[in-house]
Amino acid sequence: MKRVDWSLPVRVFVIGILFSVASCNIEKQPEIPSFSDNYKGWVEVLSSDNFEGRAPTTPGGKKTKAFIEAEFRRIGLKPANNGSFRQSVPLIETTSDNFTPIWIKTEKDSVSFSLPDDFMIGSVLMTDSISLENSEMIFVGYGIVAPEYSWNDYEGIDVEGKTVVMLVNDPGFELQNEDLFTGRAMTYYGRWTYKFEEAARQGAAAALIVHETEPASYGWDVVRNSWSGPQYRVGGNNNQPFLEMQGWIQNFVADSIFGLSGYSLDELRKQALSQNFQPLHLAMNLTLSFTNTFTITESDNIIGYLEGSQFPDETIIYMAHWDHLGKIETPEGDQIYHGAIDNATGTAAIMAIAEKFAALDPPPARSVVFMALTAEESGLIGSEYYALNPLFEIEKTVGGINIDGLNVYGPTRDVSVVGYGTSTIQDILLKHAKNQQRILIPEKFPERGGFYRSDHFNLVKVGVPMIYANSGDDYIGKNQRYVDMVKEDVEGRYHTVNDVINDLWNWKGIDQNLWLFYEVGKDVANSRKWPVWNEGTEFKAIREETNDLRN
Repeated sequence: MKRVDWSLPVRVFVIGILFSVASCNIEKQPEIPSFSDNYKGWVEVLSSDNFEGRAPTTPGGKKTKAFIEAEFRRIGLKPANNGSFRQSVPLIETTSDNFTPIWIKTEKDSVSFSLPDDFMIGSVLMTDSISLENSEMIFVGYGIVAPEYSWNDYEGIDVEGKTVVMLVNDPGFELQNEDLFTGRAMTYYGRWTYKFEEAARQGAAAALIVHETEPASYGWDVVRNSWSGPQYRVGGNNNQPFLEMQGWIQNFVADSIFGLSGYSLDELRKQALSQNFQPLHLAMNLTLSFTNTFTITESDNIIGYLEGSQFPDETIIYMAHWDHLGKIETPEGDQIYHGAIDNATGTAAIMAIAEKFAALDPPPARSVVFMALTAEESGLIGSEYYALNPLFEIEKTVGGINIDGLNVYGPTRDVSVVGYGTSTIQDILLKHAKNQQRILIPEKFPERGGFYRSDHFNLVKVGVPMIYANSGDDYIGKNQRYVDMVKEDVEGRYHTVNDVINDLWNWKGIDQNLWLFYEVGKDVANSRKWPVWNEGTEFKAIREETNDLRN
Protein backbone atom coordinates (compact mmCIF):
# COMPACT_ATOMS: atom_id res chain seq x y z
CA MET A 1 0.00 0.00 0.00
CA LYS A 2 1.37 3.38 -0.96
CA ARG A 3 1.73 5.92 1.82
CA VAL A 4 -0.54 8.92 1.33
CA ASP A 5 1.24 12.27 1.52
CA TRP A 6 -1.53 14.37 3.03
CA SER A 7 0.53 17.54 2.67
CA LEU A 8 0.47 17.35 -1.13
CA PRO A 9 -3.30 17.80 -1.79
CA VAL A 10 -3.41 20.73 0.60
CA ARG A 11 -0.28 22.22 -0.97
CA VAL A 12 -1.67 21.78 -4.50
CA PHE A 13 -4.96 23.43 -3.44
CA VAL A 14 -3.26 26.40 -1.82
CA ILE A 15 -0.72 26.93 -4.61
CA GLY A 16 -3.48 26.45 -7.19
CA ILE A 17 -5.44 29.33 -5.68
CA LEU A 18 -2.33 31.49 -5.60
CA PHE A 19 -1.52 30.56 -9.20
CA SER A 20 -4.96 31.68 -10.32
CA VAL A 21 -4.54 34.98 -8.47
CA ALA A 22 -1.01 35.51 -9.73
CA SER A 23 -2.09 34.66 -13.27
CA CYS A 24 -4.60 37.47 -13.57
CA ASN A 25 -3.34 39.30 -16.62
CA ILE A 26 -5.15 40.65 -19.64
CA GLU A 27 -2.45 39.44 -22.07
CA LYS A 28 -3.91 36.78 -24.34
CA GLN A 29 -2.09 33.49 -24.56
CA PRO A 30 -1.06 32.34 -28.04
CA GLU A 31 -2.93 29.69 -29.94
CA ILE A 32 -0.75 26.58 -29.81
CA PRO A 33 -2.09 23.52 -31.61
CA SER A 34 -1.92 20.21 -29.85
CA PHE A 35 1.16 18.27 -30.89
CA SER A 36 -0.05 14.74 -30.12
CA ASP A 37 -3.29 13.01 -29.17
CA ASN A 38 -1.30 10.33 -27.33
CA TYR A 39 1.19 12.42 -25.35
CA LYS A 40 -0.78 12.99 -22.15
CA GLY A 41 -1.78 9.33 -21.96
CA TRP A 42 1.84 8.24 -22.30
CA VAL A 43 2.92 10.50 -19.43
CA GLU A 44 0.07 9.17 -17.28
CA VAL A 45 1.06 5.56 -17.93
CA LEU A 46 4.79 6.06 -17.37
CA SER A 47 4.27 7.94 -14.09
CA SER A 48 1.57 5.63 -12.75
CA ASP A 49 1.82 3.49 -9.61
CA ASN A 50 1.93 0.45 -11.86
CA PHE A 51 5.37 1.45 -13.17
CA GLU A 52 6.74 1.82 -9.61
CA GLY A 53 9.06 4.74 -10.32
CA ARG A 54 10.85 3.08 -13.26
CA ALA A 55 14.07 2.04 -11.51
CA PRO A 56 16.21 0.24 -14.10
CA THR A 57 16.44 -3.34 -12.80
CA THR A 58 13.05 -3.56 -11.06
CA PRO A 59 9.71 -4.98 -12.27
CA GLY A 60 8.64 -1.37 -12.88
CA GLY A 61 11.69 -0.83 -15.05
CA LYS A 62 10.92 -3.95 -17.05
CA LYS A 63 7.34 -2.75 -17.62
CA THR A 64 8.68 0.59 -18.78
CA LYS A 65 11.00 -0.96 -21.35
CA ALA A 66 8.26 -3.22 -22.68
CA PHE A 67 5.86 -0.28 -22.98
CA ILE A 68 8.32 1.93 -24.89
CA GLU A 69 9.35 -0.93 -27.14
CA ALA A 70 5.72 -1.71 -28.00
CA GLU A 71 5.04 1.95 -28.82
CA PHE A 72 8.15 2.26 -30.97
CA ARG A 73 7.00 -0.80 -32.92
CA ARG A 74 3.43 0.50 -33.26
CA ILE A 75 4.69 3.89 -34.47
CA GLY A 76 6.65 2.16 -37.19
CA LEU A 77 10.23 2.63 -36.05
CA LYS A 78 12.82 0.09 -37.11
CA PRO A 79 14.75 -1.75 -34.37
CA ALA A 80 18.29 -0.38 -34.18
CA ASN A 81 20.22 -3.35 -32.80
CA ASN A 82 20.25 -6.24 -35.27
CA GLY A 83 16.49 -6.67 -35.25
CA SER A 84 16.03 -5.68 -31.60
CA PHE A 85 14.97 -2.40 -30.04
CA ARG A 86 17.08 -3.21 -26.98
CA GLN A 87 20.72 -2.40 -26.34
CA SER A 88 21.77 -4.28 -23.21
CA VAL A 89 23.66 -2.03 -20.78
CA PRO A 90 25.81 -3.74 -18.12
CA LEU A 91 25.76 -1.93 -14.75
CA ILE A 92 28.38 -2.37 -12.05
CA GLU A 93 27.22 -1.37 -8.58
CA THR A 94 29.96 -0.95 -5.96
CA THR A 95 29.46 -0.30 -2.25
CA SER A 96 32.46 0.69 -0.14
CA ASP A 97 32.51 -0.08 3.59
CA ASN A 98 34.73 -0.85 6.61
CA PHE A 99 36.86 2.27 6.25
CA THR A 100 39.93 2.66 8.40
CA PRO A 101 40.83 6.15 9.63
CA ILE A 102 42.54 8.28 7.02
CA TRP A 103 46.11 8.97 8.07
CA ILE A 104 48.15 11.83 6.65
CA LYS A 105 51.82 11.57 7.57
CA THR A 106 54.83 13.83 7.15
CA GLU A 107 58.36 13.24 8.40
CA LYS A 108 57.46 14.92 11.69
CA ASP A 109 53.71 14.71 12.11
CA SER A 110 50.71 12.49 11.52
CA VAL A 111 47.03 13.33 11.71
CA SER A 112 43.91 11.25 11.16
CA PHE A 113 40.57 12.12 9.60
CA SER A 114 37.28 10.31 9.22
CA LEU A 115 34.23 9.94 7.03
CA PRO A 116 31.79 11.60 6.43
CA ASP A 117 32.64 14.89 8.14
CA ASP A 118 36.19 15.32 6.81
CA PHE A 119 36.44 13.15 3.70
CA MET A 120 34.11 11.23 1.38
CA ILE A 121 35.84 8.44 -0.52
CA GLY A 122 34.72 5.55 -2.67
CA SER A 123 35.73 3.24 -5.46
CA VAL A 124 34.16 1.81 -8.59
CA LEU A 125 36.68 -1.03 -8.93
CA MET A 126 35.54 -4.63 -8.91
CA THR A 127 38.02 -5.41 -6.15
CA ASP A 128 37.21 -6.86 -2.72
CA SER A 129 39.58 -4.59 -0.84
CA ILE A 130 41.25 -1.26 -1.55
CA SER A 131 44.38 -0.16 0.26
CA LEU A 132 46.79 2.74 -0.06
CA GLU A 133 49.86 2.56 2.12
CA ASN A 134 51.93 5.73 2.42
CA SER A 135 50.77 7.00 -0.98
CA GLU A 136 52.69 10.14 -1.94
CA MET A 137 50.43 13.21 -2.19
CA ILE A 138 50.83 15.80 -4.97
CA PHE A 139 48.90 19.04 -5.40
CA VAL A 140 47.99 19.44 -9.09
CA GLY A 141 46.13 22.76 -9.03
CA TYR A 142 42.81 22.35 -10.81
CA GLY A 143 43.82 18.98 -12.29
CA ILE A 144 43.24 20.23 -15.84
CA VAL A 145 44.89 19.42 -19.16
CA ALA A 146 43.31 21.77 -21.73
CA PRO A 147 45.39 22.31 -24.88
CA GLU A 148 42.94 24.86 -26.32
CA TYR A 149 43.54 27.04 -23.24
CA SER A 150 47.30 26.31 -23.17
CA TRP A 151 46.82 24.80 -19.73
CA ASN A 152 48.46 21.70 -18.23
CA ASP A 153 48.38 21.18 -14.48
CA TYR A 154 50.30 17.90 -14.85
CA GLU A 155 53.19 19.45 -16.76
CA GLY A 156 56.52 17.86 -15.92
CA ILE A 157 55.37 15.49 -13.20
CA ASP A 158 54.83 11.74 -12.93
CA VAL A 159 51.83 10.88 -10.73
CA GLU A 160 51.84 7.17 -11.49
CA GLY A 161 50.54 5.30 -8.42
CA LYS A 162 50.30 8.50 -6.34
CA THR A 163 47.47 10.51 -4.76
CA VAL A 164 46.64 13.81 -6.45
CA VAL A 165 44.82 16.64 -4.69
CA MET A 166 43.05 19.32 -6.72
CA LEU A 167 40.65 22.26 -6.57
CA VAL A 168 37.03 22.18 -7.74
CA ASN A 169 35.75 24.05 -10.84
CA ASP A 170 38.24 25.92 -13.06
CA PRO A 171 40.38 29.10 -12.91
CA GLY A 172 37.88 31.18 -14.89
CA PHE A 173 35.30 30.86 -12.13
CA GLU A 174 37.71 31.87 -9.40
CA LEU A 175 38.87 35.01 -11.22
CA GLN A 176 35.51 35.80 -12.90
CA ASN A 177 37.56 36.48 -16.01
CA GLU A 178 35.78 35.87 -19.32
CA ASP A 179 39.16 35.63 -21.05
CA LEU A 180 40.22 32.69 -18.85
CA PHE A 181 38.40 29.48 -19.76
CA THR A 182 34.80 30.80 -19.90
CA GLY A 183 34.72 32.99 -16.82
CA ARG A 184 31.96 32.20 -14.36
CA ALA A 185 30.37 29.60 -16.65
CA MET A 186 31.79 26.17 -15.85
CA THR A 187 33.64 24.30 -18.56
CA TYR A 188 33.85 20.52 -18.60
CA TYR A 189 37.31 20.89 -17.09
CA GLY A 190 35.62 22.20 -13.96
CA ARG A 191 33.42 19.14 -13.49
CA TRP A 192 34.47 16.63 -10.86
CA THR A 193 33.87 13.79 -13.31
CA TYR A 194 36.49 15.20 -15.69
CA LYS A 195 39.00 15.64 -12.88
CA PHE A 196 38.78 12.00 -11.86
CA GLU A 197 38.93 10.87 -15.48
CA GLU A 198 42.06 12.93 -16.13
CA ALA A 199 43.74 11.74 -12.93
CA ALA A 200 43.11 8.16 -14.02
CA ARG A 201 44.54 8.88 -17.48
CA GLN A 202 47.63 10.30 -15.79
CA GLY A 203 48.04 7.03 -13.90
CA ALA A 204 47.23 8.26 -10.38
CA ALA A 205 46.12 5.73 -7.80
CA ALA A 206 43.78 8.14 -6.02
CA ALA A 207 42.35 11.62 -6.47
CA LEU A 208 40.86 14.03 -3.96
CA ILE A 209 38.94 17.23 -4.80
CA VAL A 210 38.90 20.06 -2.28
CA HIS A 211 35.25 20.94 -1.76
CA GLU A 212 34.13 24.57 -1.65
CA THR A 213 30.43 25.35 -1.80
CA GLU A 214 30.34 28.25 -4.26
CA PRO A 215 32.55 26.83 -7.03
CA ALA A 216 31.02 23.36 -6.57
CA SER A 217 27.50 24.92 -6.60
CA TYR A 218 26.39 22.65 -3.74
CA GLY A 219 27.21 22.11 -0.10
CA TRP A 220 29.03 19.30 1.67
CA ASP A 221 25.69 17.62 2.49
CA VAL A 222 25.19 16.91 -1.23
CA VAL A 223 28.62 15.30 -1.45
CA ARG A 224 28.02 13.27 1.70
CA ASN A 225 24.58 12.06 0.60
CA SER A 226 25.65 11.26 -2.97
CA TRP A 227 28.73 9.31 -1.92
CA SER A 228 27.27 7.46 1.05
CA GLY A 229 25.53 4.72 -0.92
CA PRO A 230 26.33 2.49 -3.88
CA GLN A 231 28.33 3.96 -6.76
CA TYR A 232 27.66 2.94 -10.35
CA ARG A 233 29.63 2.70 -13.54
CA VAL A 234 29.30 1.20 -16.97
CA GLY A 235 30.31 -2.42 -17.34
CA GLY A 236 31.52 -4.20 -20.46
CA ASN A 237 34.67 -3.67 -22.46
CA ASN A 238 35.03 0.09 -22.27
CA ASN A 239 38.84 0.20 -21.95
CA GLN A 240 38.73 3.17 -19.57
CA PRO A 241 41.29 3.62 -16.80
CA PHE A 242 39.89 3.88 -13.27
CA LEU A 243 41.33 5.19 -10.04
CA GLU A 244 41.70 2.85 -7.10
CA MET A 245 39.86 5.40 -5.00
CA GLN A 246 38.42 8.86 -5.51
CA GLY A 247 36.63 11.38 -3.38
CA TRP A 248 36.29 14.76 -1.73
CA ILE A 249 37.90 16.60 1.13
CA GLN A 250 36.44 19.48 3.13
CA ASN A 251 38.16 22.81 2.48
CA PHE A 252 39.05 23.40 6.13
CA VAL A 253 40.57 19.92 6.28
CA ALA A 254 42.60 20.68 3.14
CA ASP A 255 43.82 23.89 4.74
CA SER A 256 44.94 21.91 7.77
CA ILE A 257 46.71 19.30 5.63
CA PHE A 258 48.45 21.88 3.46
CA GLY A 259 49.57 23.57 6.66
CA LEU A 260 51.62 20.49 7.52
CA SER A 261 53.69 21.25 4.41
CA GLY A 262 54.00 24.91 5.22
CA TYR A 263 51.29 26.16 2.88
CA SER A 264 47.72 27.40 3.14
CA LEU A 265 44.74 26.68 0.91
CA ASP A 266 44.59 30.34 -0.13
CA GLU A 267 48.27 30.33 -1.06
CA LEU A 268 48.01 27.19 -3.19
CA ARG A 269 44.82 28.45 -4.84
CA LYS A 270 46.67 31.58 -5.95
CA GLN A 271 49.49 29.49 -7.38
CA ALA A 272 46.99 27.29 -9.24
CA LEU A 273 45.51 30.30 -11.07
CA SER A 274 48.65 30.77 -13.17
CA GLN A 275 49.28 29.13 -16.53
CA ASN A 276 52.83 28.66 -15.26
CA PHE A 277 51.66 26.61 -12.27
CA GLN A 278 53.96 23.75 -11.34
CA PRO A 279 52.59 20.66 -9.52
CA LEU A 280 53.72 20.55 -5.92
CA HIS A 281 55.02 17.59 -3.91
CA LEU A 282 53.34 18.00 -0.53
CA ALA A 283 55.96 15.94 1.35
CA MET A 284 53.25 13.82 2.94
CA ASN A 285 51.67 10.42 2.45
CA LEU A 286 48.14 9.03 2.71
CA THR A 287 47.19 5.70 4.22
CA LEU A 288 43.66 4.28 3.99
CA SER A 289 41.91 0.99 3.36
CA PHE A 290 38.33 -0.22 2.95
CA THR A 291 36.35 -3.07 1.44
CA ASN A 292 34.20 -3.20 -1.68
CA THR A 293 31.18 -5.29 -2.47
CA PHE A 294 29.96 -5.27 -6.03
CA THR A 295 27.23 -6.71 -8.19
CA ILE A 296 26.80 -6.83 -11.95
CA THR A 297 23.34 -6.26 -13.33
CA GLU A 298 21.99 -5.02 -16.62
CA SER A 299 19.27 -2.87 -18.08
CA ASP A 300 18.48 -1.71 -21.61
CA ASN A 301 18.44 1.33 -23.81
CA ILE A 302 15.42 1.19 -26.13
CA ILE A 303 16.44 2.46 -29.58
CA GLY A 304 14.51 2.70 -32.84
CA TYR A 305 14.94 4.73 -36.00
CA LEU A 306 13.33 5.96 -39.18
CA GLU A 307 15.54 5.37 -42.21
CA GLY A 308 16.46 8.43 -44.22
CA SER A 309 15.22 8.68 -47.80
CA GLN A 310 18.45 10.11 -49.27
CA PHE A 311 21.31 9.84 -46.75
CA PRO A 312 20.37 6.91 -44.51
CA ASP A 313 23.89 6.51 -43.11
CA GLU A 314 23.74 10.03 -41.61
CA THR A 315 21.76 10.28 -38.38
CA ILE A 316 20.21 12.80 -36.03
CA ILE A 317 19.35 11.70 -32.49
CA TYR A 318 16.47 12.44 -30.14
CA MET A 319 17.17 11.17 -26.63
CA ALA A 320 15.47 11.05 -23.24
CA HIS A 321 16.06 8.87 -20.19
CA TRP A 322 13.22 6.56 -19.20
CA ASP A 323 14.41 5.68 -15.69
CA HIS A 324 13.67 7.31 -12.37
CA LEU A 325 14.30 6.54 -8.68
CA GLY A 326 11.91 3.61 -8.16
CA LYS A 327 10.26 3.06 -4.82
CA ILE A 328 11.30 2.53 -1.22
CA GLU A 329 9.57 0.46 1.41
CA THR A 330 8.65 2.10 4.71
CA PRO A 331 6.65 0.88 7.74
CA GLU A 332 3.77 2.98 6.40
CA GLY A 333 3.95 1.40 2.94
CA ASP A 334 5.73 1.92 -0.36
CA GLN A 335 6.79 5.38 -1.39
CA ILE A 336 6.91 5.68 -5.17
CA TYR A 337 9.07 8.22 -6.94
CA HIS A 338 6.77 8.61 -9.95
CA GLY A 339 9.02 10.91 -11.97
CA ALA A 340 6.21 12.52 -13.94
CA ILE A 341 8.23 15.58 -14.96
CA ASP A 342 11.59 13.79 -14.61
CA ASN A 343 11.39 12.18 -17.07
CA ALA A 344 8.03 10.78 -18.15
CA THR A 345 7.59 14.09 -20.00
CA GLY A 346 10.81 13.56 -21.95
CA THR A 347 10.19 9.87 -22.69
CA ALA A 348 6.70 10.64 -23.99
CA ALA A 349 8.18 13.51 -26.00
CA ILE A 350 10.49 11.33 -28.08
CA MET A 351 7.59 8.94 -28.77
CA ALA A 352 5.36 11.85 -29.86
CA ILE A 353 8.08 13.29 -32.08
CA ALA A 354 8.77 9.84 -33.54
CA GLU A 355 5.09 9.51 -34.38
CA LYS A 356 5.17 12.88 -36.17
CA PHE A 357 8.26 11.92 -38.19
CA ALA A 358 6.76 8.53 -39.07
CA ALA A 359 3.81 10.31 -40.72
CA LEU A 360 6.03 12.27 -43.11
CA ASP A 361 5.84 11.35 -46.79
CA PRO A 362 8.52 11.27 -48.03
CA PRO A 363 10.64 10.49 -44.97
CA PRO A 364 13.36 12.98 -44.02
CA ALA A 365 16.61 12.85 -45.98
CA ARG A 366 18.72 11.71 -43.04
CA SER A 367 17.85 8.90 -40.64
CA VAL A 368 16.30 9.92 -37.32
CA VAL A 369 17.17 7.87 -34.22
CA PHE A 370 15.05 7.79 -31.06
CA MET A 371 16.76 6.68 -27.84
CA ALA A 372 15.04 5.97 -24.54
CA LEU A 373 18.03 5.62 -22.23
CA THR A 374 18.45 3.74 -18.99
CA ALA A 375 20.25 4.58 -15.73
CA GLU A 376 20.56 8.35 -16.16
CA GLU A 377 19.77 8.81 -12.49
CA SER A 378 22.62 6.44 -11.62
CA GLY A 379 25.23 8.55 -13.42
CA LEU A 380 24.31 8.90 -17.13
CA ILE A 381 25.18 5.25 -17.61
CA GLY A 382 22.88 4.33 -20.50
CA SER A 383 24.11 7.20 -22.63
CA GLU A 384 27.72 6.54 -21.68
CA TYR A 385 27.38 2.93 -22.79
CA TYR A 386 25.88 4.03 -26.09
CA ALA A 387 28.67 6.53 -26.70
CA LEU A 388 31.22 3.76 -26.10
CA ASN A 389 29.21 1.19 -28.11
CA PRO A 390 27.27 3.17 -30.73
CA LEU A 391 24.74 1.45 -32.96
CA PHE A 392 25.16 4.19 -35.58
CA GLU A 393 28.56 5.55 -36.58
CA ILE A 394 29.57 8.47 -34.40
CA GLU A 395 31.42 10.18 -37.25
CA LYS A 396 28.14 10.17 -39.23
CA THR A 397 25.96 11.28 -36.32
CA VAL A 398 25.12 14.82 -37.36
CA GLY A 399 23.74 16.13 -34.06
CA GLY A 400 21.01 15.60 -31.53
CA ILE A 401 18.41 16.89 -29.09
CA ASN A 402 18.16 15.83 -25.45
CA ILE A 403 14.80 16.17 -23.68
CA ASP A 404 14.81 15.97 -19.90
CA GLY A 405 12.03 17.35 -17.68
CA LEU A 406 9.79 19.50 -19.90
CA ASN A 407 8.11 22.69 -18.73
CA VAL A 408 4.61 21.91 -17.39
CA TYR A 409 3.65 25.44 -16.28
CA GLY A 410 2.57 27.07 -19.54
CA PRO A 411 3.88 28.78 -22.71
CA THR A 412 6.84 31.14 -22.44
CA ARG A 413 8.38 33.89 -24.53
CA ASP A 414 11.85 32.43 -24.01
CA VAL A 415 13.85 29.27 -24.46
CA SER A 416 16.64 28.54 -21.98
CA VAL A 417 19.67 26.88 -23.59
CA VAL A 418 22.01 24.84 -21.42
CA GLY A 419 25.47 25.22 -22.90
CA TYR A 420 24.55 28.44 -24.67
CA GLY A 421 26.72 29.34 -27.65
CA THR A 422 28.63 26.08 -27.90
CA SER A 423 27.63 24.92 -31.40
CA THR A 424 25.89 26.00 -34.59
CA ILE A 425 22.94 23.71 -33.92
CA GLN A 426 21.83 26.56 -31.65
CA ASP A 427 21.43 28.72 -34.78
CA ILE A 428 18.79 26.28 -36.02
CA LEU A 429 17.07 26.38 -32.63
CA LEU A 430 17.07 30.18 -32.83
CA LYS A 431 15.43 30.19 -36.26
CA HIS A 432 12.52 28.04 -35.11
CA ALA A 433 12.19 29.82 -31.76
CA LYS A 434 11.76 33.08 -33.72
CA ASN A 435 8.98 31.41 -35.69
CA GLN A 436 7.26 30.94 -32.33
CA GLN A 437 8.01 34.58 -31.42
CA ARG A 438 10.39 33.41 -28.72
CA ILE A 439 13.94 34.36 -27.84
CA LEU A 440 16.90 32.23 -26.71
CA ILE A 441 18.51 32.93 -23.36
CA PRO A 442 21.48 31.31 -21.60
CA GLU A 443 20.74 29.12 -18.61
CA LYS A 444 20.51 31.18 -15.43
CA PHE A 445 23.29 29.42 -13.54
CA PRO A 446 26.00 28.32 -16.02
CA GLU A 447 28.46 28.00 -13.15
CA ARG A 448 26.58 24.88 -12.04
CA GLY A 449 27.75 22.98 -15.12
CA GLY A 450 24.30 21.83 -16.24
CA PHE A 451 25.59 21.13 -19.74
CA TYR A 452 27.71 18.31 -18.33
CA ARG A 453 25.03 16.72 -16.14
CA SER A 454 22.51 15.18 -18.53
CA ASP A 455 22.59 12.34 -21.03
CA HIS A 456 23.45 14.38 -24.10
CA PHE A 457 26.88 15.05 -22.66
CA ASN A 458 28.17 11.56 -23.34
CA LEU A 459 27.53 12.19 -27.04
CA VAL A 460 29.16 15.60 -26.68
CA LYS A 461 32.29 13.95 -25.29
CA VAL A 462 32.73 12.01 -28.52
CA GLY A 463 32.23 15.16 -30.58
CA VAL A 464 28.51 15.21 -31.48
CA PRO A 465 26.90 18.69 -31.25
CA MET A 466 23.81 18.46 -29.05
CA ILE A 467 21.03 20.81 -27.95
CA TYR A 468 19.68 20.67 -24.41
CA ALA A 469 16.99 23.31 -23.91
CA ASN A 470 13.71 23.98 -22.14
CA SER A 471 11.40 26.89 -21.51
CA GLY A 472 12.68 29.90 -19.64
CA ASP A 473 10.55 31.57 -16.98
CA ASP A 474 9.00 34.44 -18.95
CA TYR A 475 5.51 32.91 -18.82
CA ILE A 476 3.01 34.50 -21.19
CA GLY A 477 0.20 36.19 -19.32
CA LYS A 478 1.81 35.60 -15.90
CA ASN A 479 3.57 37.83 -13.40
CA GLN A 480 6.56 37.51 -11.06
CA ARG A 481 4.49 35.93 -8.31
CA TYR A 482 3.68 33.12 -10.70
CA VAL A 483 7.36 32.67 -11.55
CA ASP A 484 8.26 32.53 -7.85
CA MET A 485 5.57 29.94 -7.17
CA VAL A 486 6.69 27.82 -10.11
CA LYS A 487 10.18 27.81 -8.63
CA GLU A 488 8.80 26.73 -5.26
CA ASP A 489 6.67 24.03 -6.84
CA VAL A 490 9.58 22.62 -8.88
CA GLU A 491 11.82 22.50 -5.83
CA GLY A 492 9.09 20.74 -3.87
CA ARG A 493 8.72 18.01 -6.48
CA TYR A 494 12.22 17.37 -7.81
CA HIS A 495 13.33 13.85 -6.90
CA THR A 496 10.51 13.44 -4.39
CA VAL A 497 7.35 11.32 -4.25
CA ASN A 498 5.45 14.49 -5.18
CA ASP A 499 6.63 14.49 -8.82
CA VAL A 500 3.20 13.53 -10.12
CA ILE A 501 0.74 14.91 -12.65
CA ASN A 502 -1.50 17.49 -11.03
CA ASP A 503 -4.01 20.18 -11.86
CA LEU A 504 -1.32 22.89 -12.00
CA TRP A 505 0.07 21.48 -15.24
CA ASN A 506 -0.48 23.54 -18.37
CA TRP A 507 0.02 21.15 -21.26
CA LYS A 508 0.25 24.00 -23.77
CA GLY A 509 3.77 24.75 -22.54
CA ILE A 510 4.70 21.19 -23.49
CA ASP A 511 3.04 21.51 -26.90
CA GLN A 512 5.04 24.68 -27.52
CA ASN A 513 8.35 22.87 -26.91
CA LEU A 514 7.39 19.70 -28.77
CA TRP A 515 6.72 21.72 -31.91
CA LEU A 516 10.01 23.54 -31.44
CA PHE A 517 12.12 20.39 -31.00
CA TYR A 518 10.35 18.64 -33.87
CA GLU A 519 10.98 21.51 -36.28
CA VAL A 520 14.65 21.77 -35.28
CA GLY A 521 15.19 18.07 -35.82
CA LYS A 522 13.31 18.07 -39.11
CA ASP A 523 15.46 20.97 -40.31
CA VAL A 524 18.69 19.13 -39.45
CA ALA A 525 17.40 15.87 -40.90
CA ASN A 526 16.68 17.51 -44.27
CA SER A 527 19.82 19.66 -44.46
CA ARG A 528 23.16 19.00 -46.08
CA LYS A 529 24.90 21.12 -43.47
CA TRP A 530 26.69 19.60 -40.50
CA PRO A 531 26.42 21.46 -37.18
CA VAL A 532 29.87 22.31 -35.84
CA TRP A 533 31.32 23.35 -32.50
CA ASN A 534 32.07 27.03 -32.10
CA GLU A 535 35.63 28.26 -31.62
CA GLY A 536 36.95 27.88 -28.10
CA THR A 537 34.78 24.93 -27.10
CA GLU A 538 36.57 21.95 -25.61
CA PHE A 539 34.94 19.48 -28.06
CA LYS A 540 35.83 21.14 -31.35
CA ALA A 541 39.06 19.15 -31.77
CA ILE A 542 37.27 15.86 -31.11
CA ARG A 543 34.68 16.60 -33.80
CA GLU A 544 37.36 17.61 -36.27
CA GLU A 545 38.99 14.21 -35.78
CA THR A 546 35.69 12.47 -36.58
CA ASN A 547 35.27 14.76 -39.60
CA ASP A 548 38.59 13.43 -40.88
CA LEU A 549 37.29 9.89 -40.46
CA ARG A 550 34.03 10.76 -42.22
CA ASN A 551 35.84 12.32 -45.16
